[in-house]
Amino acid sequence: MDMDTDDSPAPKFRRRAEHRPDELLDAALALFVERGYAHTSVAQIARAAGVSKGAVYLYFPSKQALLEGLVKRAVAPAGAAAVAAAQATPGNVRTALTAFLGQLALRLSDPQVVAVPRIVLREAAAVPEIAEMYRRSVLEPALPVLADMIRRGIASGELRPVDPELTIRSIMGPIVVHLVLAEVFGVWPAAGLSLPALIDNHLDILFHGLIAQPEPSRDA
Repeated sequence: MDMDTDDSPAPKFRRRAEHRPDELLDAALALFVERGYAHTSVAQIARAAGVSKGAVYLYFPSKQALLEGLVKRAVAPAGAAAVAAAQATPGNVRTALTAFLGQLALRLSDPQVVAVPRIVLREAAAVPEIAEMYRRSVLEPALPVLADMIRRGIASGELRPVDPELTIRSIMGPIVVHLVLAEVFGVWPAAGLSLPALIDNHLDILFHGLIAQPEPSRDA
Protein backbone atom coordinates (compact mmCIF):
# COMPACT_ATOMS: atom_id res chain seq x y z
CA MET A 1 0.00 0.00 0.00
CA ASP A 2 1.25 3.47 -0.80
CA MET A 3 2.20 5.47 2.26
CA ASP A 4 1.80 8.76 0.41
CA THR A 5 -1.84 9.43 -0.48
CA ASP A 6 -1.50 12.94 -1.88
CA ASP A 7 -2.73 12.65 -5.46
CA SER A 8 -2.21 16.29 -6.38
CA PRO A 9 0.05 16.46 -9.43
CA ALA A 10 2.81 18.98 -9.61
CA PRO A 11 2.37 21.51 -12.47
CA LYS A 12 4.14 20.18 -15.53
CA PHE A 13 4.04 20.55 -19.29
CA ARG A 14 1.86 17.76 -20.62
CA ARG A 15 2.86 15.97 -23.77
CA ARG A 16 0.40 14.04 -25.90
CA ALA A 17 -1.24 10.99 -24.33
CA GLU A 18 0.82 8.51 -26.35
CA HIS A 19 3.94 9.78 -24.57
CA ARG A 20 2.44 9.32 -21.11
CA PRO A 21 3.75 5.77 -20.45
CA ASP A 22 7.33 6.92 -21.12
CA GLU A 23 6.83 9.95 -18.88
CA LEU A 24 5.65 7.66 -16.09
CA LEU A 25 8.53 5.24 -16.62
CA ASP A 26 11.04 8.11 -16.60
CA ALA A 27 9.60 9.38 -13.31
CA ALA A 28 9.59 5.89 -11.81
CA LEU A 29 13.20 5.24 -12.84
CA ALA A 30 14.43 8.50 -11.32
CA LEU A 31 12.67 7.81 -8.02
CA PHE A 32 13.67 4.13 -7.88
CA VAL A 33 17.31 5.18 -8.32
CA GLU A 34 17.06 8.01 -5.79
CA ARG A 35 14.86 6.44 -3.10
CA GLY A 36 14.84 2.72 -3.86
CA TYR A 37 11.95 0.66 -5.17
CA ALA A 38 10.53 -0.23 -1.75
CA HIS A 39 10.55 3.38 -0.55
CA THR A 40 8.85 4.83 -3.63
CA SER A 41 5.07 5.07 -3.83
CA VAL A 42 2.84 5.28 -6.87
CA ALA A 43 1.60 8.64 -5.58
CA GLN A 44 5.17 9.97 -5.60
CA ILE A 45 5.69 8.71 -9.15
CA ALA A 46 2.44 10.38 -10.19
CA ARG A 47 3.49 13.73 -8.73
CA ALA A 48 6.90 13.52 -10.36
CA ALA A 49 5.22 12.86 -13.72
CA GLY A 50 2.68 15.64 -13.16
CA VAL A 51 -0.43 13.40 -13.19
CA SER A 52 -2.86 11.99 -10.66
CA LYS A 53 -2.30 8.58 -9.09
CA GLY A 54 -5.41 7.35 -10.89
CA ALA A 55 -3.85 8.32 -14.21
CA VAL A 56 -0.84 6.10 -13.44
CA TYR A 57 -3.13 3.11 -12.96
CA LEU A 58 -4.61 3.68 -16.41
CA TYR A 59 -1.27 2.59 -17.85
CA PHE A 60 0.36 0.52 -15.11
CA PRO A 61 -1.80 -1.45 -12.66
CA SER A 62 0.88 -1.56 -9.95
CA LYS A 63 4.30 -0.33 -8.95
CA GLN A 64 5.74 -3.68 -9.98
CA ALA A 65 4.20 -3.19 -13.43
CA LEU A 66 6.16 0.05 -13.70
CA LEU A 67 9.39 -1.79 -12.95
CA GLU A 68 8.45 -4.47 -15.47
CA GLY A 69 7.81 -1.69 -17.97
CA LEU A 70 11.32 -0.37 -17.34
CA VAL A 71 12.78 -3.83 -17.91
CA LYS A 72 10.85 -4.27 -21.16
CA ARG A 73 11.78 -0.79 -22.37
CA ALA A 74 15.50 -0.88 -21.59
CA VAL A 75 17.00 -4.20 -20.58
CA ALA A 76 15.04 -6.72 -22.65
CA PRO A 77 15.90 -4.89 -25.91
CA ALA A 78 19.54 -4.76 -24.81
CA GLY A 79 19.56 -8.53 -24.33
CA ALA A 80 17.77 -9.07 -27.63
CA ALA A 81 20.29 -6.85 -29.45
CA ALA A 82 23.19 -8.79 -27.91
CA VAL A 83 21.66 -12.12 -28.98
CA ALA A 84 21.02 -10.77 -32.50
CA ALA A 85 24.63 -9.55 -32.73
CA ALA A 86 25.90 -13.02 -31.82
CA GLN A 87 23.59 -14.79 -34.27
CA ALA A 88 24.48 -12.40 -37.08
CA THR A 89 28.24 -12.76 -36.60
CA PRO A 90 29.82 -15.18 -39.06
CA GLY A 91 32.77 -17.25 -38.03
CA ASN A 92 33.68 -19.02 -34.83
CA VAL A 93 32.27 -19.05 -31.31
CA ARG A 94 34.88 -16.59 -30.13
CA THR A 95 33.77 -13.90 -32.59
CA ALA A 96 30.10 -14.54 -31.82
CA LEU A 97 30.67 -14.39 -28.07
CA THR A 98 32.74 -11.25 -28.47
CA ALA A 99 29.90 -9.71 -30.48
CA PHE A 100 27.37 -10.70 -27.82
CA LEU A 101 29.33 -9.26 -24.89
CA GLY A 102 30.42 -6.24 -26.90
CA GLN A 103 26.83 -5.35 -27.76
CA LEU A 104 25.81 -5.94 -24.15
CA ALA A 105 28.57 -3.62 -22.94
CA LEU A 106 27.51 -0.98 -25.46
CA ARG A 107 23.90 -1.07 -24.33
CA LEU A 108 24.74 -1.18 -20.61
CA SER A 109 27.03 1.83 -20.95
CA ASP A 110 23.80 3.88 -21.16
CA PRO A 111 23.01 4.99 -17.58
CA GLN A 112 19.27 4.74 -18.26
CA VAL A 113 19.69 1.08 -19.23
CA VAL A 114 22.15 -0.13 -16.58
CA ALA A 115 20.11 1.57 -13.85
CA VAL A 116 17.36 -1.04 -14.27
CA PRO A 117 19.37 -4.24 -13.52
CA ARG A 118 21.00 -2.33 -10.68
CA ILE A 119 17.54 -1.72 -9.19
CA VAL A 120 16.59 -5.36 -9.73
CA LEU A 121 19.72 -6.59 -7.95
CA ARG A 122 19.07 -4.34 -4.96
CA GLU A 123 15.38 -5.21 -4.63
CA ALA A 124 14.99 -8.82 -5.84
CA ALA A 125 15.80 -10.43 -2.47
CA ALA A 126 13.04 -8.47 -0.74
CA VAL A 127 10.54 -8.77 -3.60
CA PRO A 128 10.94 -12.24 -5.23
CA GLU A 129 8.40 -11.35 -7.91
CA ILE A 130 10.94 -8.91 -9.34
CA ALA A 131 13.51 -11.68 -9.80
CA GLU A 132 10.89 -13.88 -11.48
CA MET A 133 9.88 -11.08 -13.84
CA TYR A 134 13.50 -10.33 -14.74
CA ARG A 135 14.23 -14.01 -15.35
CA ARG A 136 11.21 -14.32 -17.63
CA SER A 137 11.83 -11.10 -19.57
CA VAL A 138 15.63 -11.08 -19.87
CA LEU A 139 17.35 -14.33 -18.91
CA GLU A 140 15.09 -16.97 -20.46
CA PRO A 141 15.36 -15.55 -23.99
CA ALA A 142 19.16 -15.12 -23.86
CA LEU A 143 20.64 -18.05 -21.94
CA PRO A 144 19.51 -20.89 -24.26
CA VAL A 145 20.99 -19.06 -27.26
CA LEU A 146 24.35 -18.79 -25.51
CA ALA A 147 24.26 -22.44 -24.43
CA ASP A 148 23.55 -23.50 -28.03
CA MET A 149 26.51 -21.39 -29.14
CA ILE A 150 28.77 -23.37 -26.81
CA ARG A 151 27.29 -26.68 -28.02
CA ARG A 152 27.99 -25.75 -31.63
CA GLY A 153 31.56 -24.84 -30.75
CA ILE A 154 32.03 -28.22 -29.11
CA ALA A 155 30.49 -30.05 -32.06
CA SER A 156 32.74 -28.25 -34.52
CA GLY A 157 35.86 -29.00 -32.46
CA GLU A 158 36.53 -25.33 -31.76
CA LEU A 159 35.86 -25.75 -28.04
CA ARG A 160 36.84 -28.43 -25.59
CA PRO A 161 33.98 -30.66 -24.37
CA VAL A 162 32.60 -28.62 -21.46
CA ASP A 163 29.19 -28.38 -19.82
CA PRO A 164 27.39 -25.70 -21.89
CA GLU A 165 25.11 -24.46 -19.11
CA LEU A 166 27.89 -24.25 -16.53
CA THR A 167 30.10 -22.55 -19.09
CA ILE A 168 27.46 -19.87 -19.68
CA ARG A 169 27.32 -19.26 -15.93
CA SER A 170 31.10 -18.89 -15.93
CA ILE A 171 30.92 -16.44 -18.84
CA MET A 172 28.08 -14.31 -17.47
CA GLY A 173 28.97 -14.69 -13.78
CA PRO A 174 31.68 -12.01 -13.63
CA ILE A 175 29.28 -9.41 -15.03
CA VAL A 176 26.65 -10.24 -12.40
CA VAL A 177 29.22 -10.29 -9.58
CA HIS A 178 30.60 -6.96 -10.78
CA LEU A 179 27.16 -5.40 -10.36
CA VAL A 180 26.44 -7.19 -7.07
CA LEU A 181 29.72 -6.08 -5.49
CA ALA A 182 28.94 -2.48 -6.35
CA GLU A 183 25.18 -2.32 -5.81
CA VAL A 184 24.70 -4.71 -2.88
CA PHE A 185 28.02 -4.55 -1.02
CA GLY A 186 29.22 -1.10 -2.02
CA VAL A 187 32.55 -2.39 -3.36
CA TRP A 188 33.35 -0.17 -6.34
CA PRO A 189 36.38 -0.43 -8.63
CA ALA A 190 38.73 2.54 -8.49
CA ALA A 191 37.80 3.45 -12.06
CA GLY A 192 34.04 3.18 -11.44
CA LEU A 193 31.53 0.58 -12.61
CA SER A 194 32.61 0.74 -16.30
CA LEU A 195 30.97 -2.42 -17.66
CA PRO A 196 32.65 -2.09 -21.08
CA ALA A 197 36.07 -2.15 -19.39
CA LEU A 198 35.07 -5.18 -17.30
CA ILE A 199 33.84 -7.07 -20.36
CA ASP A 200 37.02 -6.29 -22.32
CA ASN A 201 39.09 -7.58 -19.39
CA HIS A 202 36.84 -10.62 -19.02
CA LEU A 203 37.14 -11.55 -22.70
CA ASP A 204 40.92 -11.26 -22.52
CA ILE A 205 41.06 -13.62 -19.53
CA LEU A 206 38.48 -15.95 -21.06
CA PHE A 207 40.42 -16.43 -24.28
CA HIS A 208 43.99 -16.10 -23.03
CA GLY A 209 43.90 -17.14 -19.36
CA LEU A 210 45.74 -15.54 -16.44
CA ILE A 211 49.12 -17.20 -16.71
CA ALA A 212 51.68 -15.17 -18.60
CA GLN A 213 53.09 -16.99 -21.59
CA PRO A 214 56.88 -17.40 -21.54
CA GLU A 215 58.86 -15.42 -24.05
CA PRO A 216 60.01 -17.61 -26.95
CA SER A 217 63.61 -18.70 -26.61
CA ARG A 218 65.97 -16.78 -28.84
CA ASP A 219 67.96 -20.01 -29.34
CA ALA A 220 64.93 -21.78 -30.76
